[in-house]
Parts: sequence; C-alpha cells; structure tokens
Amino acid sequence: MSVYSPVVAGIPALPVSDWRSVAKLIEHTLLKPDATRKQVATLCHEAVHYGFHAVMVNPVNVSLATTLVRGTAVKVGTVVGFPLGANLTITKLVEAETALRQGAHELDMVMNIGALKSGQRVLVQTEIRSLTQLAHQHGAVLKLILENALLSQEEKILACALAAEAGVDFVKTSSGLADSGATAYDVALMRGVVGLNIGVKAAGGIRTAAHLLEMVDAGANRIGTSASVQIVQELGAPANE
Repeated sequence: MSVYSPVVAGIPALPVSDWRSVAKLIEHTLLKPDATRKQVATLCHEAVHYGFHAVMVNPVNVSLATTLVRGTAVKVGTVVGFPLGANLTITKLVEAETALRQGAHELDMVMNIGALKSGQRVLVQTEIRSLTQLAHQHGAVLKLILENALLSQEEKILACALAAEAGVDFVKTSSGLADSGATAYDVALMRGVVGLNIGVKAAGGIRTAAHLLEMVDAGANRIGTSASVQIVQELGAPANE
C-alpha cells in the first residue's frame, strides 16, 4: 500500500507563520476526568479568542460548552465510548443521542478494539455505521478513534477500510490516553487507506508547532490537542489579541 503524500495529492503544508490557518484545524481539547466547569469555561473562551475549529469536552460538559460558544463559529465536540471503546453499541448510541440533543456538533467514538482484534468485522462495521448514521441525522460529524498504539499495521488498515465503507467523516489516531499517540507514519498510512474524501484527525501527544505541522505534512486535516494556545502562540499569535 502506498503511503499518502500531501505533495503528490496537491495539498501543500501550511505556512509556519500562518497561525490563523493552523488554529482552524485545531480541536481545543479538555478530556481530563477532573476537569472543572471553570476550566471548561476557559477552554471555550480560548477557542473563541484564537479561532479554533472546536472545543472537545467530556459528555457531561457538552451543555455548558454549547452555551458558552453559542453565536460563534466554534463547534462543540465530545467523545463516545471513551476511552476504551468496549461499551455495547446500544450504550454508545444512547450516549451519542444525548450529546447531540444537548448541542454537540462532532462525535469522536472509540472503536470496539477488542472486536476488531477478534476478527468480528461485521460487528465493528455495523456499530460504526449505526453511529455515523445517527450523527448525520442530526447534521453532525462522526470521527472514529482507532487507538493505533493497540493495533498492528494490518489492523490499522482494516479499521480504516471498514470506517470508510461505513461512511465516517474522519478517522482518528488515538484517544490520547494510550501508551503512544499520533505519529506521522500512522497519519500517512491512514490517509493512504481512506483517500481524500475522508478526514484524518491526529491526536495524542501533539504539543508543539513542529509536531503539528509534521502531522499536516503527513496528511492530517484536523488536530486534537490540549496545547492549542501554546502552539498558535509559538506560530506568532499574540497572547492578548
């Protein structure tokens, strides 16, 4: 399988100095279990201030985040089946439906990793399709978290292929809680499988502008990070613009 090249595909890397363009790729993330309402409020304020694409919060904070970014371009994202992916499909569906009704625009669902590794392709794809259809019924986006640190290369390829066939909007590298996160190799591999019609989100351990731009060069068109402010400031965003 050929590895995706953004140059071959005609997608140039972002200029390092263009922090506003970088900001539009970022999902400003706060998924810590001890996140407070004050921290969520700060997250939302920063996302509006710097023009990040979205805030990514735990399901319990969706309603608050929706209220805080209302009337702005910032989207609200949340996680489903997080962080293990080992919930029953019906549990994921109820969790997703609740988040969507509370105003979530984007859902990042953890794949049933154990089912994939057990060869249960139909189960895995049926679940992905069900969640994707639900999201699309609400005009929302579904991203599938693969948790690449737990998968072989063949399993990564299979997961991306099943996700693409199920109609997902994005495939995502990781939850950010596994032993390792996003790598340029994995991003390029994922892009090579899903082509140009499905997004690739890199997440997990991205804390510098150089690392972010490495992910973009490899084929990512969305970035999940909790170091968003530091990254755009590193690229020239003023602290008090």
